[in-house]
Amino acid sequence: MGTAVRTDLVLSHAVVTAEVEAPFDEVDIAQWLKTLPTHEYQRCAPGDHKAAGYTVDDDGTPMSINVEMIGTGLVIQQYRFEVADTHYCKMVSLSDVLTPSGWTSTQVIWELRMEQLDGGRCRYTNTVTSHPTEHFLEFVAEHGQTFDEAAAARQEASGRHCEVETPRYAESIARWAIARKIVLDDRAEVDA
Repeated sequence: MGTAVRTDLVLSHAVVTAEVEAPFDEVDIAQWLKTLPTHEYQRCAPGDHKAAGYTVDDDGTPMSINVEMIGTGLVIQQYRFEVADTHYCKMVSLSDVLTPSGWTSTQVIWELRMEQLDGGRCRYTNTVTSHPTEHFLEFVAEHGQTFDEAAAARQEASGRHCEVETPRYAESIARWAIARKIVLDDRAEVDA
C-alpha cells in the first residue's frame, strides 16, 4: 500500500473555535488527551466518535488512538504527539479509512490550542488538516472519482464534524481544568 503522504495536496482543512470559561493556568491539553475516557470522547461528537485510547509507539512516542466516523468513512486515527504542551498540541496520524468501497489511508494533522482571553474566558481552536497518501489517490481513481471530487466530499464531512466536536472539546478541556484546580486548591489547603 502506498503510504507516502502527498503534503502538496490538501484533502481537507478545518479551523473551528469555541470560547469557554476555564482556569487557563490549569489547562493541560496534553494531559487531557492522555487521560480522555472513551465515553467522554463519545460525548464530544455523539454518534461519530466511537472509541479513544492512549498508548505509545515502538519508539516510545505518546499516541492518541481515536476511532470515529467522518462522513461515510470509519477512520482509525493513530496520532503521534509531535508537540505536547499544556496549551498547544500537534498530533499527526497516518490514518486507516474504511469507506463503502474498501480501505484506504490519509494523513491527518490535528492541532489543539487554548488561548487566554480576558478574565476566565479562553478560546479553544481545533484545527484538522488532511493530506492524501499515494494509495488514497490510486484508490479514488480506481473508483471513478477525481481528487477534487474526493476533496470536496471530505472537506464537507470534516468541516461538519469539526463544527460538532470543537465546542464539546472546549467544554471537556474546561471541565478537566476546573476539576484539576479543585484538587490543587484542596492540596494547598491541606498543606497550609
